[in-house]
Amino acid sequence: MSATLDQLRFLLVDDNHHMRAIVSTILKGVGVRHVFEAMDGAEALQVVRERQIDIAIVDFRMSPLDGVQFTQLVRRSPDSPDPFLPIIMLTGFAERHRVLEARDAGVTEIVVKPVTARSLLDRIDAVIFKPRPFIRTDDYFGPCRRRRDDPKYDGPRRRRHERMLEL
Repeated sequence: MSATLDQLRFLLVDDNHHMRAIVSTILKGVGVRHVFEAMDGAEALQVVRERQIDIAIVDFRMSPLDGVQFTQLVRRSPDSPDPFLPIIMLTGFAERHRVLEARDAGVTEIVVKPVTARSLLDRIDAVIFKPRPFIRTDDYFGPCRRRRDDPKYDGPRRRRHERMLEL
């Protein structure tokens, strides 16, 4: 994976300097050469507008603009430079409603703190080698939220071509 990582540009967004240092050390330890940093979502939006970023690693809770708000702006803002930007969220909040909030904002992957090199690298690997398709509905734009297909689901959001295959 390091041959791939040395060409990628990462944006690391966290209001905690020590957490940025830990994640940056992990990234550089596996061959990442381009790491840009921001202290909050507002500063991160500016970096995304000024530089081409391949993967953003964003903390959940920051002020004045948190990771969920940053993700929503990247995904849905008409002037977003890259609505398809892979966003990995770091969070100390592992409660189900927090994870669902991040997922529903359009986060690509989630890593629960305390972060380990393995957990972070597994999510980076998933973003690079197993990307999920993006979908658009009336109230969502982002990576497909389904991790697996449920053949028994026949709700209103079932894809039309899947229904046709079942008939």
